[in-house]
Order: sequence, then structure tokens, then C-alpha cells
Amino acid sequence: MPRKRKRNNNLNNLNSLEELRNWWDTDTEGGDSSRPRQSHIKKIKAKSENQSTYIEAMTNSDVILCSGPAGSGKTAVAVGFACQYLMENKVEKIVIARPTIESGRGLGHLPGTYTAKIQPYLVPVLEEMGKYFSKEVLHGFRHNNTIELCPLEYMRGRNFHNSFMILDEAQNATMNQIKMFMTRIGRHSKAVLNGDPAQCDLDQYMKGGFDTCMTKLEGLEGISVCRLEGSDIVRNDIIARILARLGE
Repeated sequence: MPRKRKRNNNLNNLNSLEELRNWWDTDTEGGDSSRPRQSHIKKIKAKSENQSTYIEAMTNSDVILCSGPAGSGKTAVAVGFACQYLMENKVEKIVIARPTIESGRGLGHLPGTYTAKIQPYLVPVLEEMGKYFSKEVLHGFRHNNTIELCPLEYMRGRNFHNSFMILDEAQNATMNQIKMFMTRIGRHSKAVLNGDPAQCDLDQYMKGGFDTCMTKLEGLEGISVCRLEGSDIVRNDIIARILARLGE
């Protein structure tokens, strides 16, 4: 127990991205044996041709819109690419946004702090990040705001420079929210918006913003539009069969 407490305290005292990098890259010989090491950067690998196109689009474009069914890798590929960019010093922070709208019946008021309230909506993204960073490193990045969880409702008026921005579940954002998100992009930044139009939880009169953006922005310089399909589903083969049988 004392060792774990010491490790967390040491981590909380690291206030910069560079300090965190040095912290886990430092050779532990003769040093603190409780310091975790993350000696290499895990590279994102495409598992289908369309995913490869998605990665190429994120490499070459400033704004990327990607649609696809559940399990096709929309979030996994974007998060993996963002983590890789961060560790290669190509950006200084990752900004994650997600509409705070529930699927089906709501759970009612969520107690706790601001961070606690948005946590349930961002668990899928954090779980993906856990594939690239140890628990301690991810905690450190969140603690010093290198990884920022930012609900759409709190983004207006902000600018994100040298950042990798991800809007997850973009089909649940209104047109105004999507425009607001895209116009937060600053210098040397990228913005990825992904979603599945077939799983929209908005009221009928508010739907369609993501689809409209994908149609109208396609072909615009600096923007890429990608479409993943059922054949790209890698989470579990049965997902593709279920969606096909249900006509989605």
C-alpha cells in the first residue's frame, strides 16, 4: 500500500507532458522501482482497407468526418491515432468531446462533480486509451489536462491549438453543435468527428446534422470524409450478422 500511495503522489506532481514522458521513460535501474515504464509507442494498425483509408485521411487532412456501423472501428482508430500523435510530439494535447445524450430511457440526474457527471459518457473513449497508456500514465495525462474531456456544452468560446480533437458519437450532436466543434480547431490541430447515423438518439426535428456535414463538406480542401461499412466490423463478427438481419 505505501508504494502505491507514493507512486500516485509522484505522478500528481508532474505538470507537463515532457515531465510525464521522462517519468516513464527513465531507466528504473537504481531508481524508484515502483515507476511504471512505457518504453515504446504502440502504433495504430488498420484492420481493413477502409480503416487504412481512414488513417490516411487523418494523416493528410485537418478535419475528418467518419461514419460507420457499430464495431467498425470509428472510435478505436481515431483514439489510437490521437494517442500515437501525442507520443510522437505532433500535438500537445488530446481533446475528447461527446454529446451528453442518453440512449433510450434516461438514468435521471447524475450526482457528483463535473468530472463525475461526464464520466459515463466518455468511458468508451477512455477504455480505448487504456490500450495505449498504462493506468498511471493515463491518470497523469488527465491530471495535467494533456487529455481533456470536454462536453460540447462547454466548448463555445474556446480555441484548441496543437491539439487532436475528437467528437465521438457525432450523430447525436445538432448541426449547431457540430459547427461549433469544428470551428474550435486552432493552429497545428486536427479534428475528427465520427458517428453512426443509424444510432441517432436525437428528437426527429434535431437529427441529420452529421449526415448533412458529411455531404456538404466532402471535397472541400483540408477535409476528408470516410465511410466504414459492415465489412469493416472488427469488434465481433456476429455484430455484422445482427445488423444485416435487422436491416441496418
